[in-house]
Amino acid sequence: MSKLTLAEEAGRRRTFAIIAHPDAGKTTLTEHILLAGGAIRAAGAVRARGENRRTQSDWMKIEKERGISVSASVMTFEHTTSDGVAKMFNLLDTPGHEDFSEDTYRTLTAADCAIMVLDAAKGIEPQTLKLFEVCRLRDIPIITFINKLDREAQDPMALLDEIASRLQLDPAPIWWPAESGNRLRGMVEMGTGKFQPYAKKPAGSKEDVPHPAALPLADAAQYFEAGEHEALMETQELIEAGYPTFNRQSFLEGHMTPVLWGSALRHFGIDELLAAIGEWAPPPKVMPARKEAPPETRNAPAPVEIEVEPGHAEVTGFVFKVQANMDPNHRDRIAMFRMASGSFKRGMKLKVQNTGKSLSVNAPIMFFASDRELAEDAYAGDVIGIPNHGVLRVGDSLSESGLIRFAGLPNFAPEILQRVRVKDPLKAKHLKKALEGLAEEGVTQLFRPELGSDFIVGAVGQLQFEVMADRLGEEYNLDVIFEPSPYAEARWIAPTADGTKADLDDFAGKYRPQMAVDIDQAPVFLAKSSWETGYVSERFPKIAFTKTKERG
Repeated sequence: MSKLTLAEEAGRRRTFAIIAHPDAGKTTLTEHILLAGGAIRAAGAVRARGENRRTQSDWMKIEKERGISVSASVMTFEHTTSDGVAKMFNLLDTPGHEDFSEDTYRTLTAADCAIMVLDAAKGIEPQTLKLFEVCRLRDIPIITFINKLDREAQDPMALLDEIASRLQLDPAPIWWPAESGNRLRGMVEMGTGKFQPYAKKPAGSKEDVPHPAALPLADAAQYFEAGEHEALMETQELIEAGYPTFNRQSFLEGHMTPVLWGSALRHFGIDELLAAIGEWAPPPKVMPARKEAPPETRNAPAPVEIEVEPGHAEVTGFVFKVQANMDPNHRDRIAMFRMASGSFKRGMKLKVQNTGKSLSVNAPIMFFASDRELAEDAYAGDVIGIPNHGVLRVGDSLSESGLIRFAGLPNFAPEILQRVRVKDPLKAKHLKKALEGLAEEGVTQLFRPELGSDFIVGAVGQLQFEVMADRLGEEYNLDVIFEPSPYAEARWIAPTADGTKADLDDFAGKYRPQMAVDIDQAPVFLAKSSWETGYVSERFPKIAFTKTKERG
């Protein structure tokens, strides 16, 4: 039993996500954060020099084969920071591939802070911009980690200027690199003048060499060649004068980003990054919600807007992801539940707000990627897994009273639509169940046309179809074929403010061959082109054609 108050327990939580463009080194950084936090004993790079050691956060077969992350995962560990406080870190590892941006968006709804990883040679890349915009929409503060200093990098000032100009963030350098690649000497801390030397890996060696202990920059001449030491001391003065000093309040408000540097592969700068997360990343924040009457209540009063404090006594939270078959030996189905308040105890009963169903949570899970253990208790900021059989969906709100509803998580209109059918016609019913399961997880959008028997599946990118085919084969023993569909766009439809259900029925009757329903039975219009979407929206002004649909 914790001796701390609910607010104090919440205050020692740090729930953060790592976002990056593909190949910026996100998965390697994840492993080395876990290593620095004492959560694992060894970290191996994906396909590192013949080892192909499995990464801690990638558990799906396709992830292990390709060395990419295509599923969000959660890792929880306790680490005592430099101030002597034992803090709980909940690391949310997001998919690195742009085809899985919707999964990343959902994961960011559960994060209080984001670590933005940039490749020191490439700077800000397209996927970085997309993910940054999601963080800005949700007011998530960002810590920047510029990775791969062990390779030749861009000029550091150019990288900071790019952050300022393209992201409209004030970069506050916390450390400054002394060169990069083969010339990398180390890095110096702004303000303190502490120098952290870098140890090169000996040629032909398979073992890493530990980096020397930090020391004052003034005493670090032995790590430099002629003229380099004096040049770095001058650079330090220039940077301290030319860039703003880190201000935590400005960071929390989303105006400033502290910038750290390092090499995840060489475990350089990782301890400093973990210390920054522990010191600066915010604890769980107050979350807006609505208090609503149970679904079966007649003449229910109007919902009341409320704010849920992390120290609030009632257990509340929301499901931001559902993952099936993490353990191939058990056809499990785990809902990832981000707690917003309260003190959860194993065996508690929680109610689903939108259905009124009650769940006895007897086997809650704390995650360590694909490894897991029973969670006896949890607090605001923690992520626990709730095993269930289709009861929980992405966006569901849970609480002890069943009256609290958090903002829903949106579904986004897919960019590619394809038909899917199973090669063995006798397995058609099995295919329906499998596709519905994947759609409930958020792996794909599933549309059932009102006319015809083929399912239409939608995705952001082609890799999602490959993941679908892989999982349908591995987990459901279904050999499927994806074929081009005649449709280019899917739009959810509903009457506008001045429209009626009769207007919706009139439209659906005239375009019945192109009408479908999604997994929630919501009506969807399948357009053959973007021109057709614009044409019908002009013809039917009392119908709203939307690219997003909120569920929750």
